[in-house]
Amino acid sequence: MILFNNFPLICSLIAIIFTQAIKYPIALLLKDSNTSVSIVTTTGGMPSSHSAGVTALITALILEYGYSSGYVAIATTFGVIVMFDSMGVRRQSGEQGLVLVQMIKEIRNLSNQQNDGYVKEPIHDTKMILKKYLGHKPLEVFVGLLTGVAVTFVVNMIYVRLG
Repeated sequence: MILFNNFPLICSLIAIIFTQAIKYPIALLLKDSNTSVSIVTTTGGMPSSHSAGVTALITALILEYGYSSGYVAIATTFGVIVMFDSMGVRRQSGEQGLVLVQMIKEIRNLSNQQNDGYVKEPIHDTKMILKKYLGHKPLEVFVGLLTGVAVTFVVNMIYVRLG
């Protein structure tokens, strides 16, 4: 099967799956009070599966083709963009979302406190769900980077033994 012969792809996928799976236990260890098992299917959090996936890809390509390969150059450029984006744009979106939720709560409180004789339309947000974990802090990206490298070396050892 071609999938099993594609070492960089296998490393990347395993790194992403492994990193997503360990998010819940890590959140429990960090004593995050809002942690639920659903964290394993969401973006964001510790460690970054984005970083783990692209770093595993880069590391696998280095092992397979060497540092001077064009594949490594492409993957490294792609990896830097992915990691930068996860700390920048996506993180800012999450923080802005938190501010919006707080604003809605304050508007709701003000609306409940004012009673001027008019019937007020309630603010409904039954469908509004904000993910706490959207982007990444630099430490989450760095731990994801280390996880991707480690996963690649473990998968490489398994490949060598099986090969």
